[in-house]
Amino acid sequence: MTSTALPPFDPIDPAGIDDLLSVEERAVRDTVRRFCEDRVLPHVATWFDDAEIPDARGLTKELGSHGLLGMHLTGYGCAGMSATAYGLACLELEAADSGVRSLVSVQGSLAMYPIWRFGSEEQKQEWLPRMAAGEAVGCFGLTEPDAGSDPGSMRTRARRDGDDWVLDGRKLWITNGSLADVAVVWAQTDEWIRGFVVPTRTPGFSAHDIEHKLSLRASTTSELVLDGVRLPATAVLPEVVGLKGPLSCLNEARFGITWGAMGAARASYAAAVSYARERTQFGRPIGGFQLTQQKLADMAVEYTLGVMLALHLARRKEAGTLRPEQVSLGKLNNVRKALEICRTARTVLGANGISLEYPVIRHAANLESVLTYEGTVEMHTLVLGQAITGESAFR
Repeated sequence: MTSTALPPFDPIDPAGIDDLLSVEERAVRDTVRRFCEDRVLPHVATWFDDAEIPDARGLTKELGSHGLLGMHLTGYGCAGMSATAYGLACLELEAADSGVRSLVSVQGSLAMYPIWRFGSEEQKQEWLPRMAAGEAVGCFGLTEPDAGSDPGSMRTRARRDGDDWVLDGRKLWITNGSLADVAVVWAQTDEWIRGFVVPTRTPGFSAHDIEHKLSLRASTTSELVLDGVRLPATAVLPEVVGLKGPLSCLNEARFGITWGAMGAARASYAAAVSYARERTQFGRPIGGFQLTQQKLADMAVEYTLGVMLALHLARRKEAGTLRPEQVSLGKLNNVRKALEICRTARTVLGANGISLEYPVIRHAANLESVLTYEGTVEMHTLVLGQAITGESAFR
């Protein structure tokens, strides 16, 4: 009987999850990781500190040249990659920064997806190839000052005027808002909620950046104002009516967040592992103390479970069996666990944990936003509660 040498233990992949990925999936992951190492990580602390990506449109074009924009969609210049490949890309992007992953997620899942899924052929031809290439930036106008978790109460209104539509209202906390060439805006109509493809140069449309953020600082966040925005009849998304439209888009984005949050967790955990090996106190590396090892072990377990959950949901998505409640489970669990990992990693780094010389506090601050957007903890808890009990507790 011959013995086979075991592969080495990888502290950053303690369960060997890489073995569950295909060669193509690992290649996508590695390509995105290299892009982030070359193009994002050397600058992202400065972007966060300055609350600005100096050439966000240039970065968007680079992301498009790598096939990352709308990469899970097919046709119209989109890469047509698997759900797992898209998830791995989100993980790597958010390991660099949540703001960069948000740019990609909003472009592909919230702006391109509704045009791809519900748009006319003319709308698809006009926008999707340019958006996939990063030559046009999109945003998603759903949240309002008084309508966040309850989008059905939105006040933005679209009324018919002859053959045209006229939109009035405000949208708030809109990623990519002032960068966008096109906004997918959801509004109340006499036919219930409808989606509209709004070129941002249309008279009456304006976008104003939200200042003084302490989270997602390397991301553009805006208020959209629609003041008598007149659109032709061809601007409406023809294939959907009601909340099914925006909620299906949010479900696409939440899937990416399930993966992305684990990227922030991995970066923070890896920083803690490295620091524990190098930082010496009482004559030895702090990684040699039991309490530090407990923290590292707990982070390793929670990170591993989160990635396994994300991978399982991706395989279900590829098989066409993924339910919205399961996406809520993934978003709820993984963002909460990622935030806990970041906070624990901060304690390993001590005072250095609050410095932008390390990624931990930046990820922790970003995840406070990720915890809220695309559905709060409370909303996903109630989605699961309703699925478990058959009783709605929303109203």
